[in-house]
Amino acid sequence: MTIYSEQEAKAILDKAIKASKADGCSATLSGSNAGNIRYALNGVSTSGSVSDCDLGVEVSFGKRTGTATINHFDDASIEAVVRRAEELARLAPENPEFMPQIDKQTYKASNTYFEKTAAVTPEYRARVAAACIEPCRKDKLVAAGYFVDTASFVATANSKGNFGYQKSTDMDFTCTVRTEDGKGSGWVARNLSDVSAFDPKSDIQTAIDKAKGSVDAKALEPGKYTVIMEPAATAGLISFMMFGFDARHADEGRSFLSKKGGGNKLGEKLFDERVTMYADPWDANAAVLPWDQEGLARARTSIIDKGKVEYLHYSRYWAQKQGKKAVGQPGNLIMLGGDKSTMDLVKGTKKGVLVTRTWYIRMVDPQTVLLTGLTRDGTFYIEDGQIKYPIKNFRFNESPAIMLNNIEEMGKSVRVQGDESPFIMMVPPMKIRDFTFSSLSDAV
Repeated sequence: MTIYSEQEAKAILDKAIKASKADGCSATLSGSNAGNIRYALNGVSTSGSVSDCDLGVEVSFGKRTGTATINHFDDASIEAVVRRAEELARLAPENPEFMPQIDKQTYKASNTYFEKTAAVTPEYRARVAAACIEPCRKDKLVAAGYFVDTASFVATANSKGNFGYQKSTDMDFTCTVRTEDGKGSGWVARNLSDVSAFDPKSDIQTAIDKAKGSVDAKALEPGKYTVIMEPAATAGLISFMMFGFDARHADEGRSFLSKKGGGNKLGEKLFDERVTMYADPWDANAAVLPWDQEGLARARTSIIDKGKVEYLHYSRYWAQKQGKKAVGQPGNLIMLGGDKSTMDLVKGTKKGVLVTRTWYIRMVDPQTVLLTGLTRDGTFYIEDGQIKYPIKNFRFNESPAIMLNNIEEMGKSVRVQGDESPFIMMVPPMKIRDFTFSSLSDAV
């Protein structure tokens, strides 16, 4: 599939909007070209490419809505998908929280598209796999990983005259390296928009070193420890915490930002004063679309400033109900840090635990944002500023709201995307005191 130009996309959307007889109509055209390569046991297992493009139409009659999707864009098909959406709308029950199409928005383009990423070839993907497999074979290690590159576009329009168009690129890389006996494991991941900043030969060495270093792990008693959390480990916990920044959840008593007796904690200082987070769709290292899933324009938004909560997300319905203004929901999260690397934090630690990655994170209690999960792929004991030996993995039970009050030091923020996270994130490594490990895990 070719990526539709702005003019081509607008022509298709205009036809859909014009064909509708409903009270309101919105349409989204999106498509992508994605290539991938997967390898395991030091050999490529699958590779391929996927191209797709869809037109989604949503219409409304009063408070009744209907949606339909199609992947053919001739005049007859566009007419048919609009009629189908209208049929479904007439059958649907009224939505008591219905909101009409958004008004016309002003979108400031963000730098989400890079030609080098869009031009990635099967040969390039093969070289990425080889850069991981070959050194592992030489060291009698076993590599398994996945690389995918995507070029995409999205265009949105509605019957109130709103229109937006933007192209994006993205690449995701992850690799796990195991020792032949399966007793040691290392892991590395990269998420970028610009593939020219990616160096698989350098990145794979991180996983190799951790796999070698994690053999013959010793058991450490569960308890509270000073922990060095690498950015990928931290991101998984913080991204779960961000679900609590929903104004309705907070107002209705379902969030850690709820006040007893009603209301929310907007404006209160709840974290260490070194904690500052914001969203910025135009951030040079983590740019995202300048609108959210509803088409609302995004803005640079302060979320936490020196420990104080400065933002809650108001859906359009909840904003109207509460007399607030709805703005685009953030698509990224940037957390300020310091200048040190992860190993710099290790050097300044008398006794502690280095955590490479947190995994299988699940919510235990949304009102305290208590989470549980596992460490994996390289957990090490630190003594006198040095990594002394590998330790067995733990299950943890910890709240990021508490974790962000127990900061001893932060390093330099790097781009990550946490497991199951809706955000692109810039997160620093952190030294945290009194992190709770509740039990041992046999996982490698």
